[in-house]
Amino acid sequence: MSKGKIWLQAARLRTLPLSFSGIFTGTAMALYNNAFDGLIFTLALLTTLGFQVLSNFANDYGDGVKGTDNAERIGPERALQSGLLTVKELKRGMLITIIFTLFVATFLIYVAFGSENFVYTITFFALGIASIVAAIKYTVGQSAYGYRALGDVFVFLFFGLLGVVGSYFLYTKALSVWIFLPAITIGLMSVAVLNLNNMRDRVSDKASGKKTIAVILGFEKSKTYHFFVLGTAYASAFIFFFYMNNDSWLRFLPLLAFFPILVHLKKVQFTRLPKDFDPELKKVALSTFLFSLLFLLTALA
Repeated sequence: MSKGKIWLQAARLRTLPLSFSGIFTGTAMALYNNAFDGLIFTLALLTTLGFQVLSNFANDYGDGVKGTDNAERIGPERALQSGLLTVKELKRGMLITIIFTLFVATFLIYVAFGSENFVYTITFFALGIASIVAAIKYTVGQSAYGYRALGDVFVFLFFGLLGVVGSYFLYTKALSVWIFLPAITIGLMSVAVLNLNNMRDRVSDKASGKKTIAVILGFEKSKTYHFFVLGTAYASAFIFFFYMNNDSWLRFLPLLAFFPILVHLKKVQFTRLPKDFDPELKKVALSTFLFSLLFLLTALA
C-alpha cells in the first residue's frame, strides 16, 4: 500500500459526513434567517475537516501507544497498531494538521467577524484552540478524557452544540433559543455513534483499562442508554419542526432520516455479539448526515 493510501486510511475520511452534519444544520438555520455566506460555509467545512482528521490521527496514536488497539480489537485496523505508520510519522501528521486547521480557522474567524468584533474573534479563536486540545486529549496522555467515560460529553458539546450553534453564530452574529434543539439532535446522534463504537469494543476496552459509558453500564444497560439517546434526539427534532415558524409540510422532511434509525434500534435490541454493532455505526452516522442534508435542502426550498 502506498504512503498516500495509508494516510487516507489513517485520516478515516468516512467519518466526515458525521462531522459535517453540524455545519449543515447550523447553515440551514442561517438560511431560514437569510444569513448565508458561501465563503463562511466553505471555510467552516474545511475547519471541521481539519478537526476531524486531527482527532482521527490522535485517536490512532493515543490508543496505539497505550496498547488499547491490539489483536482483540474488533473494529477497522489502525495505522499505528498495524505498523503502517510509526509514532514519529503520526506525530508529524498531527502537527501538520494542527497548522492547517489553525490557518483555516483563523481565516474563517476573520471573514465572519472582521476586525471590528474583537470579543467575537477572541471567543471563537479560544473555541478553536479548545477544539484542537479536545481532539488530541480524547485518547492522548495520562488524563485522556476518553479513558474516563467523558467521551460522550465532549462529543455532544463539540459535534452538537459547538458545531451547530457555533456555525449558526458565524453567519448571524446572534443566538436563538430554537437553535439549541437541532443542536441537541445532532449532538445526541453523534453520541449514539460513539456509544456503538464503545459497545463494540467494550470487552477489549475494559481489559486495557479504558473506561467508557459502555464499560460502566455493561452490555444490556448500554443498549437502554442507546435507545434513550436516540429517542431524545428524535424528540428534540420533532419539537423543533412542530413549533418552527414555517407552515410548509416540507419542514418535517428531515424527520425521514429517523426511519432507518427504527430499523437500527431493532437490530441493536436483538444483537448478542459485540462485533455485530460494527456495521451499525455507518447507519447512524449516515442517518445523522441525511437529517442535516434534508434540513439544508428544505431551507433552500
